[in-house]
Amino acid sequence: MEIKKSRFKRCDLLALQGRFDSSTAPELERALRASLDDGVFHLVVDMGQVEYFGSAAIRALVAAYKECRRWNRGDVYLAGLNDHIRHVFELAGLLPVMKVYEDSTAAVGNF
Repeated sequence: MEIKKSRFKRCDLLALQGRFDSSTAPELERALRASLDDGVFHLVVDMGQVEYFGSAAIRALVAAYKECRRWNRGDVYLAGLNDHIRHVFELAGLLPVMKVYEDSTAAVGNF
């Protein structure tokens, strides 16, 4: 599990790699919280290198999404979902809610 954070003019990009389960979800939550605490409410989560994304990680992502969307301050965009991870988000009912882009460049460009 690895999280690389990049700050751009209009958003933060979090590039995830590896497995995100109940033991690693707190790391994801801390990374998301750090951006929110810095006042950045436009987030792009690049999931191109994610092998597994469990319910605890989904919960952390949804919490950040709710805080970003509160009072129309921002949004969370997903990028680079492979078929397996896309299916996980589809089962969780998040695909109609969150915007998904083919790659992080397209997602960052839409902020």
